[in-house]
Amino acid sequence: MKIVHISDIHVAERHFLPDLLGRVIRDINRIEPEIVVVTGDLTENGFQSEFKRAQQYIEQIECKVKVVIPGNHDARNVGYLGFEEIFGHRSIIEKYKGITIAGIDSTQPDLDDGHVGREKYGWIEKCLDTDDFKVVALHHHLIPVPKTGREKQIPMDAGDVLELLVRCGTDLVLCGHRHVPWIWNLNGMIITNAGTACTTRLKWDIPQSFNLIEIDEEEKGTIKIYRMYSKGGQELVLEKRRD
Repeated sequence: MKIVHISDIHVAERHFLPDLLGRVIRDINRIEPEIVVVTGDLTENGFQSEFKRAQQYIEQIECKVKVVIPGNHDARNVGYLGFEEIFGHRSIIEKYKGITIAGIDSTQPDLDDGHVGREKYGWIEKCLDTDDFKVVALHHHLIPVPKTGREKQIPMDAGDVLELLVRCGTDLVLCGHRHVPWIWNLNGMIITNAGTACTTRLKWDIPQSFNLIEIDEEEKGTIKIYRMYSKGGQELVLEKRRD
């Protein structure tokens, strides 16, 4: 089972590199993933034209299941309404061949700060009440990420969300937001942050990238995570057996 995790494409902003995103999409299609997860910041300002352009790019990705959730930039200028019109519900659940993915909206209108919210906790717990390999995707990072400067914008209820996800036996959490790829192992739960795939908004000496996750189909046991560099090349950054 192959899952591609891409984030922070920021279509239509001055730092956006359309040719690089085109290359990334071609690379993704060569990988032939069954699932693609996009963890937000599809746009820069949540404008209708930006959402439509982002939609055109995402439609070029060839896979069976696409999970798309909004980021803080998508919630600007009432953009959350545009997101719903084009991509559907802001929090969703998808199931595919023993994989359950809960996509969670962690945004607030016109604010960069993250917040999941107590009203979603029961829904999340219900989504994760399964023996499947459990994946949770949200835009905001739940744990500080190195090489990002002064910490800010972790969800206000990150502690409660982390406790909930660990208690529910979540296997993998996918985040974006900080434009820096990183992996944390918290009580056996892997938290994977994606960098930006196709903008020049980079931290020092950190190239554009996205993630490729491979999960053993027979036992849903071994998980491998590769950092795929947008301009070419890849790196195995994690290999772990499910507890």
